[in-house]
Amino acid sequence: MLAATTLSSGWALAPAKDGIVVMISLDGLAHYYLDDPRAEMPTVRELAEKGARAEKMKAVMPTVTWPTHTTLVTGVTPAKHGVVGNTYLDRAKGEVVPFIWDPIFDKEEIVRSPTIYDVAKRAGLTTASVTWPGTRGAKTLDWTLPCVTSNGLFVAYSTPSLLGEFKRAGIPYENEADGFKAGQGENRDRLHVRMFNHILRAHRPQFAMLHILEIDHVEHAHGPQSPEAYAAVKFADGLVGEVLQELRTTFPGKATLIIVSDHGFAAYRQQISPNVVLRKAGLLAASGKKITGGRVRAVSQGGGCLVYVTDEKDRATLIPKVAALFKDVEGIALTLAPEDFPRYGLGDPAREPRAADVVLSAKEGYAFSDSPVGDEAVSAMSKEVKGTHGYDPNVPKLHATFVAWGAGIRPGAHAGTITSTCVAPTIAALLGLRMENTDGQPLTAILAE
Repeated sequence: MLAATTLSSGWALAPAKDGIVVMISLDGLAHYYLDDPRAEMPTVRELAEKGARAEKMKAVMPTVTWPTHTTLVTGVTPAKHGVVGNTYLDRAKGEVVPFIWDPIFDKEEIVRSPTIYDVAKRAGLTTASVTWPGTRGAKTLDWTLPCVTSNGLFVAYSTPSLLGEFKRAGIPYENEADGFKAGQGENRDRLHVRMFNHILRAHRPQFAMLHILEIDHVEHAHGPQSPEAYAAVKFADGLVGEVLQELRTTFPGKATLIIVSDHGFAAYRQQISPNVVLRKAGLLAASGKKITGGRVRAVSQGGGCLVYVTDEKDRATLIPKVAALFKDVEGIALTLAPEDFPRYGLGDPAREPRAADVVLSAKEGYAFSDSPVGDEAVSAMSKEVKGTHGYDPNVPKLHATFVAWGAGIRPGAHAGTITSTCVAPTIAALLGLRMENTDGQPLTAILAE
């Protein structure tokens, strides 16, 4: 049971017409950093102390970037919004298709539920987004910059007028995607904050979203709570401070700032290869590292894994057999079959072609690999510690962060344990709006009378 009190989705505040609600995602900021004395984050802690916080926020399954960011803006689970993972398998083509970094799809092609920015725009409010996942080409964002790793896509899907403004302001947008090269992550996030603050000053949107990535990238490479991760947390906190200062200057007394993350993080030193299990069972064919065919295929989501039965004729028979194959594999904590999916907010593969037939979650210390190579399904323990996410959202280290401050927020409020489905309805309430048919409700425990 959630510790936060909620009301029906019809409840709403009456915000200032010239105010703003801003949501910043610090990708990969686990809830445990907020109370970790080794983590230098004075800005976010100030917001929590003077505003409100949750003790922890449960994400959705799998706990990876694209599904969870989509839940944060829709208030529903992947079973409804349709973004089932960072990647999925196209059964008909036998190809792994990426959602992550929005290389293929526009927002309307993948997000099947209304977003908070859709609702705000239809109510006559102005909206903005800087590199929020799953927003490419979104028609209800007035000012938008996509979350892509191609300079061509960045230019093609950014609001054209913004690019002209950036050029005049000396903001170097032309090679934005170069920030994804090794060692350029901090420069990329600094650039995005410059762009975001420009939008706040020049256009005064009423709802705006910003995605800051560096914590996640560093934790993947070095593990959570490593010296490098603590440095990334300190860096991201400084960027939040820059946005906070802009809000205090441009929207004095009329700004609400919400800090969220999409998931927590866990360390691992061993990898599980489900495709090796499938190959040895005669269900998958491979030539070296290349998967060439078969009746079943696994697609890694880090600490989670989506398993697809591609043999449509024998699918019903194969699903329980496939699930049974993984029950006793070392390092696997959870094996979910379709009858388990509703409890985890997972889509029904009988109705949703992108949904998996079996979903796996690893134990802490393990992560999944897509590799079909070798005879051992589980690797030896590595000396090197890395980090990942994607695990069962009930795993404590995978819980995310939620902090809210400013207009409409009750100072000193604590929301206990919440879910990420509560964020969009709470933002709607702060904007004087409501969202229909969400899986979460507004967090009234943190809202001012």
